Amino acid sequence: MAINRASLVGGGGAAAVFARLTASDGSTAHPYRRIVSSLASPARDVVDALHLLCMAHGSFPGLIDHARRRSGTPTTGAWLDHAADVIAGERQYLARLVAAVGPLPSTPGHAESEAAVTAQRHALDMLGQSEREGCAFGAAAALLVDWIAVRYFLDSAARRLGIEYNAFSAIDRDEIAVVIETAAESAAVERALSFGAQQLLAQQHGLWDLLEARAAARTA
Repeated sequence: MAINRASLVGGGGAAAVFARLTASDGSTAHPYRRIVSSLASPARDVVDALHLLCMAHGSFPGLIDHARRRSGTPTTGAWLDHAADVIAGERQYLARLVAAVGPLPSTPGHAESEAAVTAQRHALDMLGQSEREGCAFGAAAALLVDWIAVRYFLDSAARRLGIEYNAFSAIDRDEIAVVIETAAESAAVERALSFGAQQLLAQQHGLWDLLEARAAARTA
């Protein structure tokens, strides 16, 4: 199946909606994600972001692993097998970075922040285990696309630490578009795909909001 790349942002199909969501929401568009990815950002903010990202995404099974177990079609199942392998490698990379940077910086209100991330982790698990057909897959696909922006931050942290890393070349947006269109077998499934993606991106955006608030609290 071939999909014109221009149609992904200009059309009204499932892939077009998904492309617009992942471009405008989540980590990609969050200003703090860009700020903390700069080599000029304070080291303590980088350390903090690494630790909280690890709290949210560093455990197995994660959202994509849950979604993989619930896939109902050969197409989505094969893609989720690949996505689960990708995210497993990313968990290892994140763990290496966290081990290298040392402990969390002292931050006012940390207990509340930790509770918020724990709640977010639970929300991600629930998305991955959703019984609504298409919801878990939409969330999983959105997480992998959103990880491109997360990975930009991780790589900037690795450069600071002198840690070698491989380029993140595991995402093929055209392939994801094909799988999204194939998975959206009905209007109901298409809505569920979009809902799962929206919820995942909202969680990612909220995590960067929390990190930004913690950075402000440390300088207050």
